[in-house]
Amino acid sequence: MWETVIGLEIHVQLATESKLFSSSSTNFGSQQNTQASIIDLAMPGVLPVLNKNAVNMAVMFGLAVGAKIADKSIFARKNYFYPDLPKGYQISQYELPVVYDGKLEINIDGENKVVGITRAHLEEDAGKSIHDLFDGESAIDLNRAGTPLIEIVSEPDMRSAKEAVAYLKKIHSIVKSLGISDGNMEEGSFRCDANISLRKPGADFGIRAEIKNINSFKFVENAINYEVDRQQDILESGGSVKQETRLYDSKKDETRPMRSKEEANDYRYFPDPDLLPVEITDKQISDIKKILPELPDAKKERLINEYDLKNDDAEILSSSSQLCEYFEKACKDISSGYQLLANFILSEVVGLCNKNGLDISESRVNAQDVTKLNIYINEEKISMKQAKDVLNEAWDNNTNVDKIIKSKNIEQISNPELLLDEAKKMLEKYPKEVQDYKNGKDKLMGFFVGQVMKVTKGKANPKTLNEILKKLLKGE
Repeated sequence: MWETVIGLEIHVQLATESKLFSSSSTNFGSQQNTQASIIDLAMPGVLPVLNKNAVNMAVMFGLAVGAKIADKSIFARKNYFYPDLPKGYQISQYELPVVYDGKLEINIDGENKVVGITRAHLEEDAGKSIHDLFDGESAIDLNRAGTPLIEIVSEPDMRSAKEAVAYLKKIHSIVKSLGISDGNMEEGSFRCDANISLRKPGADFGIRAEIKNINSFKFVENAINYEVDRQQDILESGGSVKQETRLYDSKKDETRPMRSKEEANDYRYFPDPDLLPVEITDKQISDIKKILPELPDAKKERLINEYDLKNDDAEILSSSSQLCEYFEKACKDISSGYQLLANFILSEVVGLCNKNGLDISESRVNAQDVTKLNIYINEEKISMKQAKDVLNEAWDNNTNVDKIIKSKNIEQISNPELLLDEAKKMLEKYPKEVQDYKNGKDKLMGFFVGQVMKVTKGKANPKTLNEILKKLLKGE
């Protein structure tokens, strides 16, 4: 029996307008090498100047996870050679990070677990190597070089891929809620390295492998599960795991060796002589505390208390500020039925957004129209199926839902007198089926409902119609 030990190092690009030590833009998607200044290129004689906003964002994160904030923090040079690192070193933090000793609570299958956060330190991102532009050659884009990051290092407290993904998603929701990162995993602004080892329960930690730069929740889970199986096969066959850095190949769903794992002394860390120590005052921390937004855990509890939502739905809504804002806008014009509204948004509206690759903030149907559809469902003016059809048409044609309902004359018939008249006419047409129903063929109820639906072109209220038919068939 083996126990899995997992620690994550999460790299979060900060949403500053300029880089960590220069005034170069951090906009994503610009033409290659158009956002790299002489400071980013490490030209002789240039000096870095620290971006204060990046420090404040790191402090915000630290406060959000209950961490300690260092009153004095030092930048260090992490020395290594790579083509996309112009200086030959990366400015990072080693002995004295801005944030340390935090914790995060995750929920796994209804049970809470605390994961320790060792540190969150500031560092500059490297450039990007591009291998698919030129045949047999690699290109270097330095637009990203110098972009501010916080690297969030967990304790080795996770014991399964499921726990690791839950922790990663929680960090993701926090940095997005704080507004310190867009959290875009496809663009590389939120990515992680996973350190994985196996041991016998209670034994010392085993030798770990580090899986680098994983950029989706699914890939993190797959990479960890593959690596656990790989290490288990090695150990059970009498071998020993090598300490190394590995890459995850999502197409082959496997990890493969990249290089032997470096230790801290391999990087020859030393304090950067061009940068003064960072001093963070109590007043600075106090000022940042005042502007902290509502965090996901607090938001979840509020959604449950204010709107009487199910725990799982409140969890999903609270994980995204934009999604929660959309839901609460939709709630403004109603005083009940919040759970039905949440169900409709999470299943139908979010479903359409996902299908079209859009964020909820880019939804083609506004929150007020979704509220109207839910009011009409509650008032039995339209059925759930009709509401879904109207939503889809509103999405495709950018049309107001009231206009669609009026133009197609699809308002549900709930008038008992009209439905009673149609039901009587239908039953008179099918005396044999009526007798068979009375003799015990209960399934014929569906046939009777279907016949009235044909006549009313699907607009009869199914609930009201069923009640009327049952009374008629009983002779009431």
